[in-house]
Amino acid sequence: MSNLQLRVVSAIVLAIITLGLTWIGGLPFRLLCAVISAAIFYEWTRMSRPTGATGLGFLPEALLVVFVGALIGGLAASWLLPLVAAIVAATAIAASLRKTGQWDASGLAYAAVSGLSLALLRDGDRSGLIAILFLFAVVWATDILAYFVGRAVGGPKLAPSISPGKTRSGALGGALGGVVAGLVLAVAAGVGNLALLGLVALVLSIVSQAGDLFESWVKRRHGRKDSGALIPGHGGVMD
Repeated sequence: MSNLQLRVVSAIVLAIITLGLTWIGGLPFRLLCAVISAAIFYEWTRMSRPTGATGLGFLPEALLVVFVGALIGGLAASWLLPLVAAIVAATAIAASLRKTGQWDASGLAYAAVSGLSLALLRDGDRSGLIAILFLFAVVWATDILAYFVGRAVGGPKLAPSISPGKTRSGALGGALGGVVAGLVLAVAAGVGNLALLGLVALVLSIVSQAGDLFESWVKRRHGRKDSGALIPGHGGVMD
Protein backbone atom coordinates (compact mmCIF):
# COMPACT_ATOMS: atom_id res chain seq x y z
CA MET A 1 0.00 0.00 0.00
CA SER A 2 1.42 3.39 -1.02
CA ASN A 3 1.72 6.25 1.44
CA LEU A 4 -1.14 8.10 -0.29
CA GLN A 5 -3.40 5.05 -0.05
CA LEU A 6 -2.50 4.69 3.62
CA ARG A 7 -3.31 8.36 4.19
CA VAL A 8 -6.70 7.97 2.52
CA VAL A 9 -7.64 4.82 4.45
CA SER A 10 -6.57 6.36 7.77
CA ALA A 11 -8.48 9.55 7.01
CA ILE A 12 -11.67 7.64 6.16
CA VAL A 13 -11.51 5.54 9.33
CA LEU A 14 -10.84 8.58 11.51
CA ALA A 15 -13.59 10.58 9.80
CA ILE A 16 -16.15 7.83 10.42
CA ILE A 17 -15.20 7.57 14.10
CA THR A 18 -15.10 11.33 14.60
CA LEU A 19 -18.40 12.00 12.83
CA GLY A 20 -20.08 9.17 14.70
CA LEU A 21 -19.02 10.51 18.10
CA THR A 22 -19.87 14.04 17.01
CA TRP A 23 -23.38 12.96 16.03
CA ILE A 24 -23.90 11.23 19.38
CA GLY A 25 -22.51 14.16 21.36
CA GLY A 26 -22.56 14.19 25.14
CA LEU A 27 -20.09 12.03 27.04
CA PRO A 28 -18.78 10.12 23.98
CA PHE A 29 -17.83 13.38 22.28
CA ARG A 30 -16.29 14.80 25.45
CA LEU A 31 -14.20 11.63 25.66
CA LEU A 32 -13.03 12.27 22.09
CA CYS A 33 -12.08 15.84 23.02
CA ALA A 34 -10.19 14.57 26.06
CA VAL A 35 -8.28 12.05 23.94
CA ILE A 36 -7.41 14.78 21.44
CA SER A 37 -6.09 17.03 24.22
CA ALA A 38 -4.05 14.24 25.78
CA ALA A 39 -2.62 13.17 22.40
CA ILE A 40 -1.66 16.74 21.50
CA PHE A 41 0.13 17.24 24.81
CA TYR A 42 1.89 13.89 24.49
CA GLU A 43 3.12 14.74 20.98
CA TRP A 44 4.08 18.28 21.98
CA THR A 45 6.19 17.14 24.93
CA ARG A 46 7.66 14.32 22.85
CA MET A 47 8.98 16.98 20.47
CA SER A 48 9.98 19.59 23.05
CA ARG A 49 11.67 17.29 25.57
CA PRO A 50 14.71 15.91 23.74
CA THR A 51 15.89 13.98 26.77
CA GLY A 52 12.40 12.93 27.82
CA ALA A 53 12.72 14.91 31.06
CA THR A 54 11.46 18.24 32.31
CA GLY A 55 12.47 20.46 35.18
CA LEU A 56 8.83 20.69 36.24
CA GLY A 57 8.52 17.05 37.23
CA PHE A 58 5.04 15.65 36.72
CA LEU A 59 3.28 18.99 37.26
CA PRO A 60 2.18 19.48 33.62
CA GLU A 61 0.87 15.92 33.37
CA ALA A 62 -0.96 16.20 36.69
CA LEU A 63 -2.62 19.45 35.63
CA LEU A 64 -3.61 17.91 32.30
CA VAL A 65 -5.26 15.04 34.17
CA VAL A 66 -7.25 17.60 36.20
CA PHE A 67 -8.42 19.30 33.00
CA VAL A 68 -9.28 16.03 31.25
CA GLY A 69 -11.26 14.86 34.28
CA ALA A 70 -13.21 18.12 34.41
CA LEU A 71 -13.87 17.97 30.67
CA ILE A 72 -15.12 14.38 30.74
CA GLY A 73 -17.20 15.13 33.83
CA GLY A 74 -19.09 17.82 31.92
CA LEU A 75 -18.03 20.75 34.09
CA ALA A 76 -19.84 23.91 33.00
CA ALA A 77 -18.05 26.32 30.68
CA SER A 78 -18.16 28.99 33.39
CA TRP A 79 -15.86 26.73 35.42
CA LEU A 80 -13.86 25.12 32.62
CA LEU A 81 -12.59 28.40 31.18
CA PRO A 82 -11.08 29.72 34.45
CA LEU A 83 -9.79 26.22 35.20
CA VAL A 84 -7.84 26.14 31.94
CA ALA A 85 -6.53 29.66 32.61
CA ALA A 86 -5.42 28.64 36.11
CA ILE A 87 -3.75 25.44 34.89
CA VAL A 88 -1.81 27.23 32.17
CA ALA A 89 -0.88 30.08 34.53
CA ALA A 90 0.36 27.64 37.18
CA THR A 91 2.57 25.85 34.65
CA ALA A 92 3.88 29.13 33.23
CA ILE A 93 4.71 30.47 36.70
CA ALA A 94 6.48 27.24 37.66
CA ALA A 95 8.44 27.33 34.40
CA SER A 96 9.40 30.96 35.00
CA LEU A 97 10.57 30.29 38.55
CA ARG A 98 12.61 27.23 37.60
CA LYS A 99 13.89 28.72 34.33
CA THR A 100 12.82 25.56 32.49
CA GLY A 101 9.72 23.92 31.03
CA GLN A 102 8.47 26.92 29.05
CA TRP A 103 7.50 24.63 26.18
CA ASP A 104 5.44 22.52 28.59
CA ALA A 105 3.36 25.57 29.50
CA SER A 106 2.65 26.46 25.88
CA GLY A 107 1.94 22.83 25.03
CA LEU A 108 -0.53 22.53 27.89
CA ALA A 109 -2.30 25.67 26.70
CA TYR A 110 -2.44 24.38 23.12
CA ALA A 111 -3.78 20.97 24.17
CA ALA A 112 -6.35 22.26 26.65
CA VAL A 113 -7.71 25.01 24.40
CA SER A 114 -8.01 22.58 21.48
CA GLY A 115 -10.09 20.06 23.42
CA LEU A 116 -12.09 22.71 25.27
CA SER A 117 -13.05 24.67 22.15
CA LEU A 118 -14.33 21.54 20.41
CA ALA A 119 -16.35 20.48 23.46
CA LEU A 120 -17.91 23.92 23.92
CA LEU A 121 -18.69 24.30 20.22
CA ARG A 122 -20.49 20.95 20.05
CA ASP A 123 -22.52 21.57 23.19
CA GLY A 124 -25.73 19.49 23.17
CA ASP A 125 -28.21 21.00 20.73
CA ARG A 126 -28.68 20.91 16.96
CA SER A 127 -26.99 24.27 16.42
CA GLY A 128 -23.86 22.94 18.13
CA LEU A 129 -23.88 19.88 15.89
CA ILE A 130 -24.20 22.01 12.76
CA ALA A 131 -21.49 24.39 13.97
CA ILE A 132 -18.92 21.68 14.55
CA LEU A 133 -19.80 19.86 11.32
CA PHE A 134 -19.27 23.20 9.56
CA LEU A 135 -15.86 23.48 11.22
CA PHE A 136 -14.90 19.94 10.23
CA ALA A 137 -16.08 20.46 6.64
CA VAL A 138 -14.02 23.63 6.24
CA VAL A 139 -10.85 22.34 7.92
CA TRP A 140 -10.88 18.92 6.25
CA ALA A 141 -11.62 20.34 2.80
CA THR A 142 -8.87 22.91 3.27
CA ASP A 143 -6.36 20.22 4.17
CA ILE A 144 -7.37 17.89 1.33
CA LEU A 145 -7.53 20.53 -1.39
CA ALA A 146 -4.30 22.21 -0.27
CA TYR A 147 -2.51 18.86 -0.53
CA PHE A 148 -3.82 17.84 -3.95
CA VAL A 149 -3.83 21.30 -5.57
CA GLY A 150 -0.31 21.90 -4.30
CA ARG A 151 0.87 18.62 -5.78
CA ALA A 152 -0.91 19.16 -9.10
CA VAL A 153 -0.13 22.85 -9.67
CA GLY A 154 3.04 23.44 -7.69
CA GLY A 155 4.55 26.89 -8.07
CA PRO A 156 6.04 29.32 -5.54
CA LYS A 157 6.46 28.08 -1.99
CA LEU A 158 4.20 29.49 0.72
CA ALA A 159 6.76 29.54 3.55
CA PRO A 160 9.91 27.68 2.41
CA SER A 161 11.85 28.34 5.60
CA ILE A 162 9.09 26.78 7.71
CA SER A 163 7.43 24.16 5.51
CA PRO A 164 9.16 23.62 2.15
CA GLY A 165 6.39 21.38 0.82
CA LYS A 166 3.58 23.94 1.04
CA THR A 167 2.83 26.09 -2.00
CA ARG A 168 0.81 29.24 -2.58
CA SER A 169 -1.35 27.40 -5.09
CA GLY A 170 -2.10 24.79 -2.45
CA ALA A 171 -3.02 27.48 0.06
CA LEU A 172 -5.39 29.14 -2.41
CA GLY A 173 -6.88 25.80 -3.44
CA GLY A 174 -7.35 24.88 0.20
CA ALA A 175 -9.06 28.18 0.99
CA LEU A 176 -11.41 27.81 -1.97
CA GLY A 177 -12.18 24.21 -1.07
CA GLY A 178 -12.85 25.18 2.55
CA VAL A 179 -15.31 27.90 1.55
CA VAL A 180 -17.15 25.63 -0.89
CA ALA A 181 -17.36 22.79 1.65
CA GLY A 182 -18.64 25.14 4.33
CA LEU A 183 -21.32 26.56 2.06
CA VAL A 184 -22.41 23.10 0.92
CA LEU A 185 -22.79 22.04 4.55
CA ALA A 186 -24.73 25.22 5.34
CA VAL A 187 -27.13 24.69 2.43
CA ALA A 188 -27.63 21.03 3.36
CA ALA A 189 -28.39 22.04 6.96
CA GLY A 190 -30.80 24.75 5.87
CA VAL A 191 -28.78 27.57 7.41
CA GLY A 192 -29.24 31.03 5.93
CA ASN A 193 -26.96 34.06 5.47
CA LEU A 194 -24.58 32.26 3.12
CA ALA A 195 -22.52 35.40 2.48
CA LEU A 196 -21.59 35.65 6.15
CA LEU A 197 -20.95 31.91 6.42
CA GLY A 198 -18.74 32.06 3.33
CA LEU A 199 -16.66 34.75 5.04
CA VAL A 200 -16.51 32.69 8.25
CA ALA A 201 -15.39 29.66 6.23
CA LEU A 202 -12.63 31.71 4.59
CA VAL A 203 -11.39 32.93 7.97
CA LEU A 204 -11.47 29.39 9.38
CA SER A 205 -9.54 28.10 6.37
CA ILE A 206 -6.87 30.78 6.78
CA VAL A 207 -6.62 30.12 10.53
CA SER A 208 -6.39 26.38 9.84
CA GLN A 209 -3.50 26.87 7.44
CA ALA A 210 -1.81 29.32 9.80
CA GLY A 211 -2.09 26.71 12.55
CA ASP A 212 -0.54 24.14 10.25
CA LEU A 213 2.38 26.48 9.58
CA PHE A 214 2.75 27.10 13.31
CA GLU A 215 2.95 23.37 13.96
CA SER A 216 5.51 23.03 11.15
CA TRP A 217 7.56 25.76 12.81
CA VAL A 218 7.41 23.93 16.16
CA LYS A 219 8.53 20.68 14.51
CA ARG A 220 11.36 22.43 12.68
CA ARG A 221 12.33 24.24 15.87
CA HIS A 222 12.84 20.85 17.53
CA GLY A 223 14.23 19.04 14.50
CA ARG A 224 11.22 16.77 13.93
CA LYS A 225 9.59 15.72 10.67
CA ASP A 226 6.30 14.56 12.23
CA SER A 227 4.73 15.31 15.59
CA GLY A 228 4.20 11.59 16.18
CA ALA A 229 3.26 8.28 14.60
CA LEU A 230 -0.20 7.62 16.02
CA ILE A 231 -1.99 7.94 12.66
CA PRO A 232 -0.64 5.75 9.81
CA GLY A 233 0.28 7.79 6.75
CA HIS A 234 -0.27 11.11 8.51
CA GLY A 235 2.01 11.14 11.51
CA GLY A 236 0.56 12.42 14.75
CA VAL A 237 -2.72 13.95 15.87
CA MET A 238 -1.21 17.42 15.46
CA ASP A 239 -0.37 16.58 11.85
